[in-house]
Amino acid sequence: MEAMSPTRWGPPIDVLPYFSKEEQALMTLLGALTDEDWTRPTMCAGWTVKDVAAHLLGDKVGRLSRGRDGHAADAPRPGEAFPRFIDRINEEWVVACRRLSTDVLLTMLYEFMGQTTEYWAQLDLDAFGGPVSWAGDEPAPRWLDAARDYSEFWVHHVQIREALEHTPLEAEYAEPIADTFVRALPHTLRDVDARVGKQVGYTVTGQGRWYARRERDGWVLDRGAPPSRTPLATVTTDLDTFWRLCTRNTTSTDGVRTTGDENVCAQLLTMTAIIV
Repeated sequence: MEAMSPTRWGPPIDVLPYFSKEEQALMTLLGALTDEDWTRPTMCAGWTVKDVAAHLLGDKVGRLSRGRDGHAADAPRPGEAFPRFIDRINEEWVVACRRLSTDVLLTMLYEFMGQTTEYWAQLDLDAFGGPVSWAGDEPAPRWLDAARDYSEFWVHHVQIREALEHTPLEAEYAEPIADTFVRALPHTLRDVDARVGKQVGYTVTGQGRWYARRERDGWVLDRGAPPSRTPLATVTTDLDTFWRLCTRNTTSTDGVRTTGDENVCAQLLTMTAIIV
């Protein structure tokens, strides 16, 4: 991927090499499930393995319909908050897909395999598109939206594997996850008042280090350790804890290490990479 213009979200992420491989691993898994496997409950409250697979289908066809085909999707009802709107349409889709057999669901997933990759590959990822809501309200670079897409697929794939008590998804598929979710850091810090130049650090062990720096118009993200010897606050955790915290799959902070301003650390631990 060519160098892209710097933004407050830090350097670009290239997730295109991951889409097809993750999708193929998921379909290999789903294609071998028994009837009992499809009905197992997942960590998504009220959703079975089949429901999560149907949700993934909805993510894929929704992206293609809106982005590739220019289809005008539903909008929130008058007075309906955006997170509530997303929860509602997701649930409506999953409930409707319960009418489908697993064979029909698998056929539809196979039909759309590869099309998400093709969609993102033909776009100028340097350009700005719509917002990535958990990273801010303003237009975001398309590479961030693509990374958001991939992270969504990865999280639900992991949830399915855990519900099945299956072997974990190979580590290579998780390579962009921490780097994607940490792009929510500037938005998380938006209400933290600090003087220009102050820095906040975030480390995900084995994955990387990032820091946010306060500038006149807000916080800006970059990779690496904070250049300052005395950052305002730092958080260190492992990838498993990090992605679960960011997606609200856990509230436990066991294994999380913090230094510096306690209020800022507490704010850092509210970081989310889903619509809530």
